[in-house]
Amino acid sequence: MQPLQLQQRIEEFTLLEGACLCGECDLGYAPIPELPDLHYAFSIAVKLSDAVLSTIENAPSFAYFQHYRTANTLLDQIAFKLSAMLEKHGYKALPVAASQSLGKNNPYCGILPHKTAAVLSGLGFVGKSGLFLTEQYGSKVRFATVLTDMPVQATREVIENGCGDCTACMRACPAGAIFGELPKTNGERNYDPEKCSRYMKEHFQDVGRGSVCGVCIKVCPKNRL
Repeated sequence: MQPLQLQQRIEEFTLLEGACLCGECDLGYAPIPELPDLHYAFSIAVKLSDAVLSTIENAPSFAYFQHYRTANTLLDQIAFKLSAMLEKHGYKALPVAASQSLGKNNPYCGILPHKTAAVLSGLGFVGKSGLFLTEQYGSKVRFATVLTDMPVQATREVIENGCGDCTACMRACPAGAIFGELPKTNGERNYDPEKCSRYMKEHFQDVGRGSVCGVCIKVCPKNRL
């Protein structure tokens, strides 16, 4: 099967498995130095429930905490199955977990930002909140990525940032962790993940892991709740 045909089949497969969006791109670099051929990526998104998000007011809810974990599990399962599918066709593939971390020494970074692959795949843009925003679903999405050596072709144009003058997320953030600025071109974050996580763990331990909030998703005007 030709790569372009397999690429189309993969998109169809991810949607059948529960994804709402699937795109592909050439990252232009290999996120894992030991695997230099794996510079292509499939970006996979699942949509979060409107009803669950409506339970969030000024703090995270039990429903959102559980839903967040379930969404991550679904993404990881789709990425796992997609990787197996690619290997069956003779390609290398490495699934990158939805919630990834390089460990205690670098807890707020992973193998690569899922948002980087999603932007280059033309699925949306990174907002002032640091959240990824799609045209269809706003920021009501979670992502996983599959790295591969299969030569994919991006089928969508990169989308321009559409936040404009809006700072709703910055004003609503209970941790004060959002700067209200557009993303930096050098990859520097436009929010403080450590400040966000620390606030959640200090104030919302009764909900669960503490660092799953969702307020910025709830207030984003790009969302339709």
